[in-house]
Amino acid sequence: MSKPALILASTSVYRQALLEKLTPNFSTAKPDVDESPLAGETPQQLVERLAVLKAQAIASKHNEAIVIGSDQVAVFENDILGKPHTVDKAIAQLSRFSGKTVTFLTGLAVVTSATGQVQVLTDAFKVSFRPLTPDEIRCYVEREMPLNCAGSFKSEGLGITLFSKLEGDDPNSLIGLPLIKLHQLLKNTGLDLLLAP
Repeated sequence: MSKPALILASTSVYRQALLEKLTPNFSTAKPDVDESPLAGETPQQLVERLAVLKAQAIASKHNEAIVIGSDQVAVFENDILGKPHTVDKAIAQLSRFSGKTVTFLTGLAVVTSATGQVQVLTDAFKVSFRPLTPDEIRCYVEREMPLNCAGSFKSEGLGITLFSKLEGDDPNSLIGLPLIKLHQLLKNTGLDLLLAP
């Protein structure tokens, strides 16, 4: 019996780079999923539902695959924050965060196509911002252009200068793929990337 293929249901270069820390032996696929929130859906319900939908969308096209799906939102003062997409929106987001804490929720799903098994969880990570001046915010956004990043920053880059504290189990979660928990979910399928990279 052949080993199932490992597929990341994402074309995010950040998630690909994270998974490459564990193994080079995976492929990627873009899931075609409507990411709109449902009425009354909590942020945790949203990221878990979308992570599962993304993984299932790719798993449905493969008989023997283990598919990883992930979705992330930033939550601030009960608002779900998406990607800013424009400089003005990025500046507005970071201005709101100055001196405050934002929680990032990352939904993680692993779907085994052969059995239909679905494993899903949410990993939370808190980011506390130091007080930021308007000039610092504008300079940061113009230098790093974090327009496709939830929360308007890249913690793996210059964004680290915006923070006073980071709190969570896995710093990879903040970038979009909690590797500690992913390794355990993959082990649950029989795939141990430490023993069989």
